[in-house]
Amino acid sequence: MDLQLKGRTALVTGASMGIGRAIAKLLAAEGVRCAIVARRRSLLDALASEIVASGHPQPLAIEADVMPEGAPQKLAAEALQALGRIEILINCAGGSRPLPIDAPEEHWTEAMTLNFTRVRQLTHAVLPDMIKHNWGRIINITGKSEPEGLNAAFSAKAGVHAWSKGLSREIGRHGITINSIPPGRIMSEQIRRNYPEDYRREHSQKEIPMGRYGEPEELAVLAVFLASPLAGYITGTVMPVDGGLRRYSF
Repeated sequence: MDLQLKGRTALVTGASMGIGRAIAKLLAAEGVRCAIVARRRSLLDALASEIVASGHPQPLAIEADVMPEGAPQKLAAEALQALGRIEILINCAGGSRPLPIDAPEEHWTEAMTLNFTRVRQLTHAVLPDMIKHNWGRIINITGKSEPEGLNAAFSAKAGVHAWSKGLSREIGRHGITINSIPPGRIMSEQIRRNYPEDYRREHSQKEIPMGRYGEPEELAVLAVFLASPLAGYITGTVMPVDGGLRRYSF
């Protein structure tokens, strides 16, 4: 299937590892010119070299931390200047933040800033260019809605879902869609660090109908489809990629 993405442009945050990396690679394979963003320059350079070696468009590697005040606006401006347009935004920067009940307020502030506020700010920074050209795709990599305990990231990601749904009502008339993808257990640095192999095997057998943890590429295919012109009537949605892990029906 031709996804009609050749020559499009994309800004991908959290691109150095895992899901963000897989999405950037697949976008590039479809002919998209990408600005790839993360804090670790060496990993960005390795990704860029891999993309070029595969015969795909040279990405722009931007070493950046989204947390400082004003960082989203600066990042959007740099990517726009380099690419000429930002047609696709992949919001993948974020991280889990389990907290005790008595966690200091600054821990909550950090978690909400990273996982909600900076996502919102970066999106609103690129929207004027999308509105100007009457086309855009925004994909948020979020999180599940069945927390096992208190985790500030879950609260922030739920906020992203609500904000995305509201924003979809405002930007649809401009040819812009926004959708969220909550990953299930997708293999990553964090998964390997937090869940030993024996636990992953047992958990998969008991809780995941597909019987295994997913690979980043298995989520990336959905993200890239949602970024394409073919997905122009899909917006405001939350689409889990979790191998059937979640138990709710709707």
